[in-house]
Amino acid sequence: MIMRTLALTALLMGSSALAQEAVTPEPPLDVNPARAELGKRLFYDTRLSGDASLACASCHQPGKAFTDGQALSDAYTGAAHFRNTPTLANTGYRDAWLHDGRLGTNLNDVTREMITETYLMNMDMRIMQDRLKQDPVYVEMFAAAGLGEPSNGGARNALQAFQQTIQSRNAPIDTGTLSAAAQRGQVIFEGKANCASCHSGSRFTDDQPYNTGVANNPDIWSDPQRHSAFVTYAKFMGVEDYMNLREDLGAYIRTHQQDKRRTFLTPTLRELTYTAPYMHNGIMATLEEVVDFYDAGGGADPLKDSRLKPLGLVPSEKADLVAFLESLSGESFDTDAYVWREDDYDYQLIENWRDVPN
Repeated sequence: MIMRTLALTALLMGSSALAQEAVTPEPPLDVNPARAELGKRLFYDTRLSGDASLACASCHQPGKAFTDGQALSDAYTGAAHFRNTPTLANTGYRDAWLHDGRLGTNLNDVTREMITETYLMNMDMRIMQDRLKQDPVYVEMFAAAGLGEPSNGGARNALQAFQQTIQSRNAPIDTGTLSAAAQRGQVIFEGKANCASCHSGSRFTDDQPYNTGVANNPDIWSDPQRHSAFVTYAKFMGVEDYMNLREDLGAYIRTHQQDKRRTFLTPTLRELTYTAPYMHNGIMATLEEVVDFYDAGGGADPLKDSRLKPLGLVPSEKADLVAFLESLSGESFDTDAYVWREDDYDYQLIENWRDVPN
């Protein structure tokens, strides 16, 4: 625990200046700079979607910690998604991805699914390869990155390299500059509220799936486009009676074990200031709402994790807990919140690519 003993002792002694210590972020990953730069250009390029309408950055926007600010994300033309866009902050350190954790090999696999899935970017990667080969800029960048001529595998490797550079930096928790309220909130986080039992480590997640009783988002089934995407996904994952299903089964699809129904990976708490709304389906708009949810012991679900109990937090404790959660975000994406600096983020979507001079 992050200075839990010292912080608790200071609180019990009535000190107005609780002890604190900076969290050491994970060390930067070893990334080929030329490959990461190529991945950055690909990340912003709409040519990676079937009808050239979407880029990775359409949903993963740097100013929102690589989320999109929506409860449920957009999707390919004629569809809409049934889950919230997760942040890419520190994604290179994960060993399972997506809210249900169904991809757990490497980011290359995640990238392939995002590009090729019909309701996401719906790209035939043979067509994508041809598009990239027609761009002299890409021909030069692939060669400089040691990837030969433009190829599907090279593009995925470059995108993985770029994502591995997206790392949290300079949050108050990193620099040891927590406010007094945040210090009190840290004590609650690690003690009375027991948040740290799942939100652990420097990324504040154990990457494991749990059922916390989060309510379903009815928009998934009331919106025909979202429902269509949900049905497509459920059918592909072998879910029974998928046409009549009105719940997101989460990590159940990995094992089809009943006790895993409605379980979702513990989300990172890094960059929370920028990633609202919250939960896998965006059902909660504010951090205050999230704190109230857990203070009440989570939602009503027969499979809810047994550790979730009413906490009995008073208003001042809730406010302090929110202050601590906010301290897990970098102060701005215009400074050093991530490895990539401001000029690296100043990158426009390549949308009218047929008109872009080579």
